[in-house]
Amino acid sequence: MPVKIRLARHGRKRRAFYYIVAADSRAPRDGRYIERIGSYNPNTDPATIDLNFDKALKWLQNGAIPTDTCRAILSYKGVLYKNHLLKGVAKGALTEEEAENKFNAWLKDKEQKIQAKKDKLKAESKAEKEKRLKIEEEINKARAEEIAAKQQPEEEAKEENEKVAEENANEEAKAEAPEAEEKKEETEEKKED
Repeated sequence: MPVKIRLARHGRKRRAFYYIVAADSRAPRDGRYIERIGSYNPNTDPATIDLNFDKALKWLQNGAIPTDTCRAILSYKGVLYKNHLLKGVAKGALTEEEAENKFNAWLKDKEQKIQAKKDKLKAESKAEKEKRLKIEEEINKARAEEIAAKQQPEEEAKEENEKVAEENANEEAKAEAPEAEEKKEETEEKKED
């Protein structure tokens, strides 16, 4: 029974995530598996990999063959490197201490690279957000100027209308003034009589 370490697809359409499993090579892709080793979610940036290191190493040492994608994942997490170092220890090329020191140095370097990538993505995201806010402020400023330009002629027209109305009121008042005076005179004459 040839065992493979491979991905079993889960999730919904266009949002797949995968289980990393040890399965019989004759079993269907999403079907029966021997043991679940971890999970892989390519939808995040950087991709989220949750791997049981010891189980994966045990399966590699027992002869399980990883698929290309799983080989890349195991390499990324350092399982293949650890397996390589343990083979060197078994052959007598290294001591266990040396192998452990090499692996810890590699792991520390890998974590720094991953953190640097996360920091870079965060900085790019922040810069992009600031750029979008600046563009939006410029657009809002331009809109405000357009609105002010449109409202200015309207305000001028209102002021002109108010002046015209005032003048009309003054003219009416002047026209009514002689009539009012005549009426006053008439009323005074009546009082006198």
